Amino acid sequence: MAAIRFGLIGRYLRPHRRTVLLGMAALVVVNLLSVSIPLLVRGVIDDLQDGFSVADVLRQALLIISLATVMGAVRLWSRMLVFGVGRQVEAELKQRIFDHMLRQEPGWVQTTGSGEVISRATSDVENVRRLLGFAVLSLTNTALAYALTLPAMLAIDPWLSLAAVGLYPLMLVIVRLFGGRMMKQQRRQQEALAQLSDLIQEDLSGISAIKIYGQETTERQAFAARNRRYRDDALQLARTRSTLFPLLEGISSVSLLLLLALGSGQLASGRLSIGDLVALILFVERLVFPTALLGFTLNSFQTGQVSLERVEELLRREPEIQSPSQAMPLARPQAGRGAALEARGLTVHYPQAQRLALDGVSFRLEPGELVAVVGPVGCGKTTLVRAIGRMVEVPAGQLWLNGSDITQVDLNDLRQQVALVPQEGFLFTATLADNLRYGDPEADQRAVEQAAVQARLEADIRGFPDGYSTLVGERGITLSGGQRQRTALGRALLMQAPLLVLDDALASVDNNTAAAILAAVRQQRQRTILMVSHQLSAAAACDRILVLDGGRLVQEGHHNSLVTQNGTYRRLWEREQAEQQLSRAA
Repeated sequence: MAAIRFGLIGRYLRPHRRTVLLGMAALVVVNLLSVSIPLLVRGVIDDLQDGFSVADVLRQALLIISLATVMGAVRLWSRMLVFGVGRQVEAELKQRIFDHMLRQEPGWVQTTGSGEVISRATSDVENVRRLLGFAVLSLTNTALAYALTLPAMLAIDPWLSLAAVGLYPLMLVIVRLFGGRMMKQQRRQQEALAQLSDLIQEDLSGISAIKIYGQETTERQAFAARNRRYRDDALQLARTRSTLFPLLEGISSVSLLLLLALGSGQLASGRLSIGDLVALILFVERLVFPTALLGFTLNSFQTGQVSLERVEELLRREPEIQSPSQAMPLARPQAGRGAALEARGLTVHYPQAQRLALDGVSFRLEPGELVAVVGPVGCGKTTLVRAIGRMVEVPAGQLWLNGSDITQVDLNDLRQQVALVPQEGFLFTATLADNLRYGDPEADQRAVEQAAVQARLEADIRGFPDGYSTLVGERGITLSGGQRQRTALGRALLMQAPLLVLDDALASVDNNTAAAILAAVRQQRQRTILMVSHQLSAAAACDRILVLDGGRLVQEGHHNSLVTQNGTYRRLWEREQAEQQLSRAA
C-alpha cells in the first residue's frame, strides 16, 4: 500500500517536477550554508584567542552576515516554490473534483450526501495540499539537515555530538504522541465549528418560521449548546499545545546543558577549543526545529496519504449515466415543429426497490401535441419525467426522441432538446434575469422578457423595485411558490427546446394562470408538451391523457372518453370534483 501511495504522490508532483527540483536544490544550498556558517564562527572565535586584527574580524563578520542573508533569501525562495506546488495542486484538484461532480447523475449525489462530497473536496484536498507542500518540504529539509550537520558535528567530536543529540529521539516520540492527539482535537474543533455554522445558516434561511412559531428560545438554546461544544474543543486543543511546546523547549534545554557540561571538561583537557564548542552549540540548536517538526510532518504525511486515497476513490467513480463512446447525432425537428417522443415497453427499476417504478409503458407523442400524464401518488409519473431527461438510466431501445434512441445520443444534445421543469424548480442566488437565462446564458434581454411574458411572470417583475435585476435569495426564498415555479418555467421556455416536460410545474399556480400559460405556449405549436399534473381540470384541456397506475399505463385518451370509463381516471376525477365542492362549501 505504501508503494501505491508513493506512486500517487509522484503522479501529482510529476507535472510540477521542474519546480519541485528547483525547490529541492534550493534546500540543498540552504543546508550547505547553514553548516558552513557555524564553522566560520568557530574559526573567528579561535582566531580571537590567538590574536586578531579588527579588519580580519570585520571581514569574517561581513562574510557570515552575507551568507546568512543569502541563506534566508534562498530558504524563502525554496518555501515559495514547494508550497506553491502544493497550492497549485490544490487548485487543480478542486477543479477536477468539481468537473467530476458535474458529470455524476443526480441520484448518486443525493444518496451519497452533499456533506461527504464537500468534505472530500475541501478537508481532504487541504490535507493533500499539506502533504505535497509542507510534508515534502519538511521531510526533505530534515533529511538534508541531518545528512549535512551530523558529519560536521562528528568531525569536531563524535562522542560529544552523540550525547548532545541523544535526547532528540525522545522529542520525536513526544511530538508523535501529542501530534496525533492534536490532529483529533483539531478535527473535533472543525466539526464543532461546521455544526455551529450550519445552525446559523439554517436559522437565517428559516428566520420566518422561527418568528411564526415563536421558537427564538429553542434556537438560542441550540446555538448555546453547540457554541459550548466548540469552546470546549478549542480549550482542549489549546491545553495540548500549551503542554507540548514547553516539553520540547525543556528537552532542547536539557540537551544544550548536557553539551555545555560535557564540553567544559573537554575544554579543560584541551581536546576541544572554544570555537569547537560554540559550533557544536549552533549545530545542536539548528537540529531542534527539524526534529520537532518531523513528528508533525509524519502525522501530516499519513493523513495526507489517507486523504489522497479518498480523493482518488472519488475521482475513480464513473457516472452510471453518461454519453456513449460513439454517440449518434440527435436530429432536431424541422423549424416550427415539436419533437416526436416514443416509449416502447419502458421499464425502470430502482436498486433495492421491491417493484418496478415503470413497467412496460408504451406511448407516442406526435410533434406539437399537448399530452397530460396523471395518476395516483407513486404511480411512476416523476420517474417517467426523469427517464426522458436521462436523470435515471433506462434500457436501450425503450425511449426514442426524433427517431433516435436516447441512450445512444450525446447527453448534451439530448438536454438541449428536452426542457424539463421539476415541481420544485431550483433557483440560484442571482438576479431574476440570470435565473431566467440560465439554460441559455447568451440570451439577450428581449428573449428574457419574452420568456417572462409566456410564463405570466411579467406583471410580478414589474412590481419589484429592481425589476429583472431583483436579486433572488438563496433557493429563491424571496419569491412565492408560484413565482418560483413560473421563473423555472420561463427558464425552460427561453431554451426553445422542441420538447417541454412539466413535472407538476404549475402546482403552485392558480387554475386561471395555469390555463393562460398553457394557451400561450400552445399557440406557437413549435413544442411538444408532456405535462404531469395532479390538477385534472388542467389535464382535461390537453389533446390526450396518459393514466399511470402502479407503474403501468392503464388508460389513454381524451378527457371526455376517459371520464365515461369505469377506471382509474374516473375515480381520480370524481375525487377532485368532490374536493372542490367541499372547498366551495367551506
